[in-house]
Amino acid sequence: MAEEKSHENKEHHHENKEHYPIEHKKHSSSIIKKTHVWKFTAALAILLLIASVMTGGFRGNKDYVTGIVSAEEAAQNTISYINANLLQQGTSATLKNVSESGGVYSIGISIGGQDYTSYVTQDGKILFTTGIDMTQKVEKPTDSSQPTQNIQKSDKPEVELFVMSHCPFGTQAEKGIIPAVKALGDSINFKLRFVYYVMHGEKEVNEQTREYCIQKEQNDKFLDYLGCFLKEGKGEECLTEAKIDTEQMKACIEEADEEFEISVNLEDKSQWLNERFPLFNTNAELNLKYGVGGSPTLVINGAKASSSRDSASYLSTICAHFNEAPKGCNEELSSAPPSPGFGYSESGVATDEQC
Repeated sequence: MAEEKSHENKEHHHENKEHYPIEHKKHSSSIIKKTHVWKFTAALAILLLIASVMTGGFRGNKDYVTGIVSAEEAAQNTISYINANLLQQGTSATLKNVSESGGVYSIGISIGGQDYTSYVTQDGKILFTTGIDMTQKVEKPTDSSQPTQNIQKSDKPEVELFVMSHCPFGTQAEKGIIPAVKALGDSINFKLRFVYYVMHGEKEVNEQTREYCIQKEQNDKFLDYLGCFLKEGKGEECLTEAKIDTEQMKACIEEADEEFEISVNLEDKSQWLNERFPLFNTNAELNLKYGVGGSPTLVINGAKASSSRDSASYLSTICAHFNEAPKGCNEELSSAPPSPGFGYSESGVATDEQC
């Protein structure tokens, strides 16, 4: 079980000792499929560097010594590393081009017909999937509740919130967004997604798999379950309160465990991110697509969006993405930020922190 070291100086979490029925199967290391994660986002990489958790760095198939390696060598070892460690069997990365750019190597990569530009430090140790050109000016938003990029509008916005189930800032965001989602109802497509790694051990793996399955197969009951869970983190009690069909949920959990190798990734520490955090791959491809690096991350109509975590701000942010705003956008919701962690106190403070 992963230790909850990342939050020793933050919120104290409720201890949740419940378990759901994933059978932890014994898999021979020779048949473990490679995960389909390749998504060290730039934001995450920067965070990890600052936190000094990337000890030992990024390495390919050979040991590096101190100093610069050639662009071709760095590129080839990057492709080898990705194919050996980060992609599902049947999927592979190919090298398109490599060049020196701003003191790092810029590498063009193709995966599954999609092209990506990633960056590797010249010693071949650290991989960044995206970069920000700081010579280009970026217009600051005039309202902190609005996205920093051009708003992509639609008739029915796609709203996705990426969280970790026991991250105090993730739970804060969930408590803030639920009233906005309820106010807008069928006028939006809302999905709760999960960050591709967990920081709060087995209890988080268990809860996220449970939530994944309830949302997938009993979506009409999902917000009721989630609202209950956010009170005290007591998932077992909330199954009864939300009237969840537990047999249907258990069957889904078994299928998800097989499809996403949930038990395998939890048990095999060699697969953990930076040898600390188990991978959680139910939404791995979307994490890569959007560059998700932490909990919470809000995505609307396929682009990251910024919002304060109170319900009124979430409603305003989502409504800015409609071609024509529905009546639900006129709802008056609370502008008080929920408290981080479990419980429904409105004594929280505005924060941009993530897990």
